[in-house]
Amino acid sequence: MIRLAYPYALFGLLLLPLLLALQRRQQPSAISFPAIQELAALPPSMMTRLRRLLPWMRAVVLILVVVALARPQQGLQVTKLYSEGIAIAAVVDISGSMRALDLTLNGQQQNRLEVVKHTFRHFVRGGNAELSGRGGDMIGMVTFARYADSISPLTLDHDTLLALLDQVQIVSLTEEDGTAIGEAIALGIERLRDAKSTSKVMILLTDGANNAGETEPLEAAKIAQAMGIKIYTIGTGTRGVAPVPVRTADGRTVLQRMRVFIDERTLTDIAKTTGGRYFRATDTSALQEIYSEINRLEKSANVLEHYQQYAERFAWFLLPALGLLLIELFLINTRLRTIP
Repeated sequence: MIRLAYPYALFGLLLLPLLLALQRRQQPSAISFPAIQELAALPPSMMTRLRRLLPWMRAVVLILVVVALARPQQGLQVTKLYSEGIAIAAVVDISGSMRALDLTLNGQQQNRLEVVKHTFRHFVRGGNAELSGRGGDMIGMVTFARYADSISPLTLDHDTLLALLDQVQIVSLTEEDGTAIGEAIALGIERLRDAKSTSKVMILLTDGANNAGETEPLEAAKIAQAMGIKIYTIGTGTRGVAPVPVRTADGRTVLQRMRVFIDERTLTDIAKTTGGRYFRATDTSALQEIYSEINRLEKSANVLEHYQQYAERFAWFLLPALGLLLIELFLINTRLRTIP
């Protein structure tokens, strides 16, 4: 579908008859020549034919320029499926225990945080039939160890969100280590509180038990429930013991087997209090399945939106006009040059 952004520019075509009339009234220069009848009997040359075409070339140039000034635009019909009603806050544990190398990614051992980041990225963007992505959802991120930090507010700019996710690292200072689950939930609530979405969801992922902060996890969960926030909790990591890289006094990094403890009871109670669910991820595939399950449980309200995009097409007319004009200038200054 083609439209004209400035259709009134077509009034310039009214100048075309005037231009042709003026050209016909012009009297060409004449040279007296005897026996003109003999010349008239000769067939017209190629240059003579071209000279007769010059006024029509100028008329075509004028038409093309006027149409270009009217800004022809080609409509590109677009149907977009957008989502509304879901606000999601991802609350991710970055305590020292997330260094444990008990999960695999693409056949290689990776620490828990890298696997969590990889899986969450697919949850946001999609990548297979199970994870179609959360394109229309407002998503924010909170990380926590001893203290909770807001990494990103709720946003539809998922590229920026995932770029910030790439920069998330496990805490390196001993005084920052710990697991403040209650504080993390409280900050997640703060991020979701002012969201205009009708459905608010928090995904809390940890590999430990609450051992820092002043806010009790269950008290924070009750506040979330009162505000209509549903919390899905995920306990990630193998059961029993897991290899954790530890730096020795001489600067070497060695793997030590450490016991894993996840307070599954508290995480279950948090989820139940808010109407969510608790999941246990003991390997990468289980974590992917959990995100797929959350993706199925939290469906956005899809609405079809029709809108029209337009691409500028004035160049389709302006470039040929310029080409014809250059041809005319070349001819009248070379083979069709006239002597005043």
